[in-house]
Amino acid sequence: MQSTKAKADATEATQQPESAGPAVRVIKKYPNRRLYDTDSSSYITLSDVKALVMRAEPFVVRDAKTGEDLTRSILLQIILEEETAGVPLFSEKMLANIIRFYGHAMQDFMGSYLERNLQIFMELQQKMAEQAKELTPEVWQQFMAAQTPLMMGNFFAQSQKALAQMQEQMLGAFGVKRPH
Repeated sequence: MQSTKAKADATEATQQPESAGPAVRVIKKYPNRRLYDTDSSSYITLSDVKALVMRAEPFVVRDAKTGEDLTRSILLQIILEEETAGVPLFSEKMLANIIRFYGHAMQDFMGSYLERNLQIFMELQQKMAEQAKELTPEVWQQFMAAQTPLMMGNFFAQSQKALAQMQEQMLGAFGVKRPH
């Protein structure tokens, strides 16, 4: 049986103007560390939140008492679980380098640079997946062996372009003109 509060939460989470696009799912985090999905009116786990991420469903995690946005901390928890559960994505060296940027003058630029590069990489991955829809696993493996050097070359070229644009913006913000 669903409580009146849960029904109100679910209604609040899905009501948005029609032109605003898909409704953002609201997940409430309670002091007992449980996560409550107002859309499904049920408690969920970090695994369920990860599934939302994988499906690219928009959501926000809010503290049940204060309403504070906790989405980033929940995403970081998921990353931590993934990093400790199997083959990690980040090396110790990479994590140490990321930590070194906290509090550094370049922190904001590094965040946007990493975000842009990940977006470029995901766009390249999507293009490759679209080109390879009809391939068998064996042909896919051959395709990947041939495409990986090309894809990485394209990625690095776009990454260098993004870095150059970031440098231009940074220098421009300080009124410094780069010699051509």
